Amino acid sequence: MTKFTKEELNKILLAHTLWLDNKDTGEQADLSGSNLSEADLRSAELPYAKLSGSNLSKADLRSANLSEADLRGANLSEADLRGTDLSKADLRSANLEDADLRGANLSEADLRSANLEDADLRDANLKGIDLWYVHLTGADLRGTDVPLRYLV
Repeated sequence: MTKFTKEELNKILLAHTLWLDNKDTGEQADLSGSNLSEADLRSAELPYAKLSGSNLSKADLRSANLSEADLRGANLSEADLRGTDLSKADLRSANLEDADLRGANLSEADLRSANLEDADLRDANLKGIDLWYVHLTGADLRGTDVPLRYLV
């Protein structure tokens, strides 16, 4: 797994921001398979970023924008995702065990086969998601609008 220095990561984030503004400048962030455990990515602008298979365990992603990001198979265990925008993100087979997702926006995210064991989802936006085949044992879903059929 690739490990980035803070300077290297900042350079990738800047290039991604430029790419978001104009596809002819900058470069889409591809951090697939990277070791970003314990990284400080608070308020990072990473919509459409490629993060599949990356290790983001214990990362600080508070208020980050990861909308439509590819997080398939990513390890987000114990990550701080409070207030993070994960709308339409691909989280298939992602590990979100013990993650703090309070107030996160997960609307229309793909969570098929994701592990949300013991995750804190209080007040998270779960509109338009399918929780079948999602591991929810011990997850705190207070303040969400999860249909009862998922909780039986």
